[in-house]
Amino acid sequence: MDADVIVVGAGPGGAATAHALAQAGLDVLLLEKSGFPREKVCGDGLTPRAVKSLVDMGIDTTEAGGFLRNRGLRILGGGMRLELPWPELASYPDYGLVRPRLDFDELLARQAQKAGARLQELTNVTGPVLDATGRIVGVTAKVGPERTAATYRAPLVIAADGNSARLALGAGLERRVDRPMGVAVRRYYTSPRHDDDMLESWLELRSPTGELLPGYGWVFGVGDGTSNVGLGILNTTRSWQDTDYRKLLAGWTSAMPAEWQFDEEHATGPVRGGALPMGFNRQPHYTRGLMLVGDAGGAVNPFNGEGIAYAMETGRLAAEAAVQGLARPEGPARERALEAYPRALAARYGGYYTLGRIFVRLIGDPRVMQVATRHGLPRPLLMKFTLKLLANLTDPRGGDALDRVINGLSRAAPAA
Repeated sequence: MDADVIVVGAGPGGAATAHALAQAGLDVLLLEKSGFPREKVCGDGLTPRAVKSLVDMGIDTTEAGGFLRNRGLRILGGGMRLELPWPELASYPDYGLVRPRLDFDELLARQAQKAGARLQELTNVTGPVLDATGRIVGVTAKVGPERTAATYRAPLVIAADGNSARLALGAGLERRVDRPMGVAVRRYYTSPRHDDDMLESWLELRSPTGELLPGYGWVFGVGDGTSNVGLGILNTTRSWQDTDYRKLLAGWTSAMPAEWQFDEEHATGPVRGGALPMGFNRQPHYTRGLMLVGDAGGAVNPFNGEGIAYAMETGRLAAEAAVQGLARPEGPARERALEAYPRALAARYGGYYTLGRIFVRLIGDPRVMQVATRHGLPRPLLMKFTLKLLANLTDPRGGDALDRVINGLSRAAPAA
């Protein structure tokens, strides 16, 4: 065997997984198809939920460490402008962060290396290796600029290879079409708004025909002279297939104040886009020696499109099950331990993601979006509740009345 565990993909989910496994003393091979630094399509905004995972990994989240802090969310819509500070909780810090994915992912991957993981870049995994019983016992890959064929073997493979989900597809795990998908596009601009201390969300995005779209636009200051400006739309709208998202972004930014500089002249690169697999749209999360982490398992939050926090959290849960499983002899005892991973996902996120899927269906109706933006924003208590719900920021025990309502709803909703 080449390792105790092979982790495919060195994004936030793969790095968090490899970090936790290495800390537990396992021999971890972390394979990344690109070479660092490398681009990723993302808003670059990190909620307090994501910050907690960074702190758990020992990442320096100060400005000296290269992060720009923010104190909450600014919401614009329905003629309203509302600023909501991040809640003060025992479970999560009261600040968010912004850091471009260009070097954020490398920062996490290097932290996994420091913990003992063996990072191998320029290794494009092409599929799983199966034994005679159909169990996944390794991966095939093309390595280096020459794309040399290679095979790596391990008792357990963890797929953190993003929305492409090449390993999951190779194992026959198809995407569930009854789960929501989103698409996001973003662009960087040099802008005087680069050091904004709030994440900004715009709730009124309209199709070329004027239809209110289920999604939101964002303006996140990066702190380096640029702003990350983008939008995300759900596939619950009738306009899903017909919308040119790059044109939609251009039309939206063209209506903003000229002094913000969100125009072609001040763009620092092209518009880039990507898919957002939501609500556990690929299952099971463990089967036959393969675990799915983060986007590979559709772990993006349906409420707000947040993916980094859930990639890192699912990675740590996968690592916990892997450590216990590999401490047992090969066979039924090991399988019982590994199968605890999907049960842990269902217990932590199942009910909440069910609520998220209901929410996604509702806001797919433009009339619901209209009512929500026009009549919800003027009510600060309702919006405080909405922020906690959409960002999944509650204390699981105790907390205030809003926490208890959200936690109660999540427990009552069936996990599926």
